[in-house]
Amino acid sequence: MKSSELGLSAMYRILKKAGAKRVSNESADELRRIIEEVANNIAKTAVDLSSHAGRKTVKGEDVKLASKPFSKF
Repeated sequence: MKSSELGLSAMYRILKKAGAKRVSNESADELRRIIEEVANNIAKTAVDLSSHAGRKTVKGEDVKLASKPFSKF
């Protein structure tokens, strides 16, 4: 199994805060996998945006702009 950047206990807390009475190991693991995939996509886009702007530093505005497609608001 591949190593993860995010802790599994955080996934349990997120699901519990969302209203789950009980959380299976499978659901917490799947949430972690999906969140990491989305985060990697946002990070790669943010890096591309900062590079396009001629910067080596990724700024908050890059991340915010890169995350727009995933935002409900």
